[in-house]
Amino acid sequence: MAATGTWQIFRGNRVPHDGIDRLPAPPPWRTFTGGPPLPTPPSDSGNPHAAVCYRPSEDAVRQVNAALYLRRPLLVTGAPGTGKSSLAYAVAHELGLGKVLHWPITSRVTLRDGLYEYDPLTRLYGAGRPRRHGAADEGAVVDDIGDYLRLGPLGTALLPFARPRVLLVDEIDKSDIDLPNDLLTVFEKGSYDVVELTRRADPTAKVMTRDSTTDRVEIRDGTVTCRAFPLVVMTSNGEREFPPAFLRRCVTVNLKQPASVAELAAIVKEHLGPVVGDEDGELPAATREIIDRFFERRGGGLLANDQLLNAIYMCHHAALSERPETVRELADQVMPFLSGEATGSDDD
Repeated sequence: MAATGTWQIFRGNRVPHDGIDRLPAPPPWRTFTGGPPLPTPPSDSGNPHAAVCYRPSEDAVRQVNAALYLRRPLLVTGAPGTGKSSLAYAVAHELGLGKVLHWPITSRVTLRDGLYEYDPLTRLYGAGRPRRHGAADEGAVVDDIGDYLRLGPLGTALLPFARPRVLLVDEIDKSDIDLPNDLLTVFEKGSYDVVELTRRADPTAKVMTRDSTTDRVEIRDGTVTCRAFPLVVMTSNGEREFPPAFLRRCVTVNLKQPASVAELAAIVKEHLGPVVGDEDGELPAATREIIDRFFERRGGGLLANDQLLNAIYMCHHAALSERPETVRELADQVMPFLSGEATGSDDD
């Protein structure tokens, strides 16, 4: 379990609390003045299991708190299966920060995709339709631009919420080479313009968000400015290097693979304890055997923790009818190497 100092807002213990309300004022250079303040939306975790079962390291807990205090993005690196994405859900769950806004990155994604979507073709089609029967000025053309604007995950996270939202920018290393630098301006300003609104005589509109297509938020003067800078969790598998200007504006943490059988067993017990059962507080012998096997094989190539969980789940059920040697063969089949490069069991 991660240590919890009195200064830490996020404790990593998976117990929900209102500690975010004692977060001190931001540094003067990271103060944002958006408003009026919006309430935190209801919690609706897209990954409820990760939110309550993820076990962050002490280093991860410290760096999450650093990102919260400094109002800086958190760049999370590590091998597949180390829980990079799960960290975002764990923070949102413990601190009561509402639904995690998820932005999956591909090579085709641009900054605009994360900020907002505008549908001019549907608007053009709808421009000729009269008002519905019984409405005021019946027969007049309806042209509410808010019907054709929806904020993306980044754009929604930068709304003036009273509490920070959690934004998961997943696998940023897969992005186009320009995206990290494009994000810098938005992260530094804490704001962005909706160009389609700034060009209008009346640059105010109520638009849809990533949270909802029915509940609207008002954008004034064509600009969105945050109030509480979001906790931006950017994950990377280490497939590329980022520009120094980008790195120096991020808080970074590298998630390591568990360094011992005991750490692996603790992870398995957290995720699958109720499934496989225990014997006097210990995992069953067959489960411990698979954990040992996983730990031994890890030096021969890249393996991910979720492969271990999959193998244990499958073998637990297969053991009800299969011979032990068949179950061991199944475990190896469910845990193929993700690469042929030796990693070393200590993950140095």
